[in-house]
Amino acid sequence: MTKSLLIVFVKNITLGTVKTRLAETIGDFGAFEVYKELVSLTEQTSNRVSCDKQVYFSTAIEDSLWPNAKKYLQKGDDLGERMYNAFKNGFDSGYERIVLIGSDLADLAEEDISKGLEQLQNNEVVFGPADDGGYYLIGLSSLRQDIFINKPWSQSYLLQETLSQLSKAKANVALLDYKNDIDTYDDLIHSDFYKSNKYKKK
Repeated sequence: MTKSLLIVFVKNITLGTVKTRLAETIGDFGAFEVYKELVSLTEQTSNRVSCDKQVYFSTAIEDSLWPNAKKYLQKGDDLGERMYNAFKNGFDSGYERIVLIGSDLADLAEEDISKGLEQLQNNEVVFGPADDGGYYLIGLSSLRQDIFINKPWSQSYLLQETLSQLSKAKANVALLDYKNDIDTYDDLIHSDFYKSNKYKKK
């Protein structure tokens, strides 16, 4: 066991339930294919990071994904509660630096995750800001419940509001580079993921 942990949140790859905003433009099957590829890229990237991994699935554990990681089901009524419970499990297990990512960012690199873990040596919190106003990565060096309670999930001011609260609490916070997660068709067609032919609209 290392002192650093990477948590990956994965929505089970089921037709009609993933990337619903993207599906409004390219259909359920197209969104399914995009998300399946994004999960594959996330698995490849995360496996290159030298730390322990835990993968949290939305509805059912998939044995074929992340075969060497510990796997759990997400627990909680909203995203904040689910993330908090995952972090709590990690800290209760003895980890000192924990970074959590989702599985819908095509250009997330091993270096982004490693840098997030490194920043936690001198900071209480680290965020990977997303262009849509949220964040694609969050890291903690100790458990904080305030980050996850009564937050505007999926809103464009999520990160701004969270940073404002942390500033008032005088928390040490680090920010990584901005990146764009893929939620809409506009996100997709402007991504290097799309331009490199890893995915094309059918």
